[in-house]
Amino acid sequence: MTRRAPLNRKSGITFLSALQAVLPNARQTATVTETKPFRRARPCDAEWPTAEAWQDLYHQVGGRLLKPSDPLTVCRVDPHGKACRDFFANLQNPYYILDHLNLTQASGWVDAWTSQPSAYAVVARNASDVAAAVNFARNNNLRLVVKGAGHSYHGTSNAPDSLLVWTRRMDAITMHDAFVPQGCEGKIAPQPAVSMGAGQIWGHVYNEVTTKGGRFVLGGRCLSVGVAGLVSSGGFGEWSKQYGTAAANLLEAEVVTADGKIRIVNAGSDPDLFWALKGGGGGSFGVITRLTLRTHELPAFFGSAAMHVQATSDEAYLRLIEHFIDFYNLDLFNPNWGGQAVFYSDNRLDILMGSQGLDKAQAEDTWKPFFKLIQGSPDDYVIRQPLQVKMGVARAAWDPERLRKESDSTIPDPRPNAPIENNIRRSDMNEAGQYFHGFGSAWLPSTLLGDDRRKDLARMLFSASRHWTFALHFNKGLGGANPDVLATARDTATNPQVLEAFALAITGSEEPAVFPDIVDHAPDISAARKDAEANAMVVNEWHKLVPDAGSYVSESDYFLKDWQRAYWGSNYARLSDIKKRFDPGGLFTVHHGVGSEAWSEDGFTLVDAHHHRLPESTTKLVVDNEPA
Repeated sequence: MTRRAPLNRKSGITFLSALQAVLPNARQTATVTETKPFRRARPCDAEWPTAEAWQDLYHQVGGRLLKPSDPLTVCRVDPHGKACRDFFANLQNPYYILDHLNLTQASGWVDAWTSQPSAYAVVARNASDVAAAVNFARNNNLRLVVKGAGHSYHGTSNAPDSLLVWTRRMDAITMHDAFVPQGCEGKIAPQPAVSMGAGQIWGHVYNEVTTKGGRFVLGGRCLSVGVAGLVSSGGFGEWSKQYGTAAANLLEAEVVTADGKIRIVNAGSDPDLFWALKGGGGGSFGVITRLTLRTHELPAFFGSAAMHVQATSDEAYLRLIEHFIDFYNLDLFNPNWGGQAVFYSDNRLDILMGSQGLDKAQAEDTWKPFFKLIQGSPDDYVIRQPLQVKMGVARAAWDPERLRKESDSTIPDPRPNAPIENNIRRSDMNEAGQYFHGFGSAWLPSTLLGDDRRKDLARMLFSASRHWTFALHFNKGLGGANPDVLATARDTATNPQVLEAFALAITGSEEPAVFPDIVDHAPDISAARKDAEANAMVVNEWHKLVPDAGSYVSESDYFLKDWQRAYWGSNYARLSDIKKRFDPGGLFTVHHGVGSEAWSEDGFTLVDAHHHRLPESTTKLVVDNEPA
């Protein structure tokens, strides 16, 4: 089990004992009746819940209703002081961010969003707490936000003036030797599985399932990513071609829907909602409170292969890309290999692949032809990092004791009394607190690996690299996967393009945590926009070759126009129908989530009533007679 950090003032949170003091002062008002579009209530509105109403919710959730503080107050008071310096230093630690309900793993996105705390937050310990928060938000017409680990690139786990449901403390993990979904007895064979609270993160899950339990569960590579967000987005692991997507491994979920009901959903109970939770996007259909995923037999070894090659000319770089694509198609396009290749504008290629089901000799034999080819052309290629093939016992892959000894790849959470599972991959350090400039992704179909298309693919990759760095993530695409993996993935809401994609192409630009109004910690907006333009040019090159390429919902452009088709393709119509059935009032609205086209950008105002059963309403326009 996970050790839990206490909730106190060090977390940037003030308890509700001084509730009256934080509410707006009483005002003398005049009212004018006016017809306006339906809008969620804000603290400045007359419709905002009274102190007594908040106090009632406080008691319903056992005192776990909090008012998050503004984490940037110390920097506004003294931008050059130690407290401000310490705050920004702490933002380099994803676990520090994880344990503070007033923070998100990204600080924002230029011209899009900035991380801001909610007005109130329920620190949920169980589904009943979540149901109380959902009912309160619905009955009081509040903007509702859900956050577990807070890794949303699009800022969907934060919104000012909202009520936040924070699931982080829902962290129980239970292993099952023979799990059968509720109500499916006699219909579905028992199988090994693991149940996890929605607030659990993958690093802790891997320790329980693999290190202690000797099994494998498909989850994210980043150890601080939350389980619920990865599953609901249809996320991938290093070896998804062998084990499928996180969504495809879902056996059952407990979820609180917009009507406040706590539902157990699986293939036999509410199958449509169950399907929507498998890749239909987080925060759109309800609040997931518990998930059960199938576990798999561990291979003997997990391994890696890495090398960095510098081409000496543009012509040599194009040939290098052609060689690598040929090699990938012949020897790596199979369930044994995942990982990525990174393409740079300075003609460098970094290869960072992961293996399963092979021993070291087999992995080294796989790479010998490619490495020999590179070595044989010293005038064209400079080997910046020679080929390194590493192999380790699979059961020890996430052993926290081992990770802490391997300081070359991971570092521990430096805070006193941090759980031993809190380890940070050095390659992920730059992601904590990051502020996005731009982003883009595209599924690349396996047809591009055909004999008549590989040169076209190589030329496209070369052209794209002229604008900005990008990577091919071979684990994020099920082309080349086992037939049973394709069958289970076909029964998810994820864009069907995933089934045929050999890789997901990703480009992006970012900088360490910044906030627009903080002295010495504000973004360079002009430079950020310039970077975003370069990212867009990379995506444009991809689309020249694959005009209809879809995009991965969790790693995509915030400003993507045709997001419904890009994220879900032909599945969107069914998702939209399920959304209207289970959330007719649009309580669960997130940026570019199913049904969000009916709402304003901030999620507060209904702009298209045809999507929901909410007619335009008569509201009161409040006129102040004196300042609040």
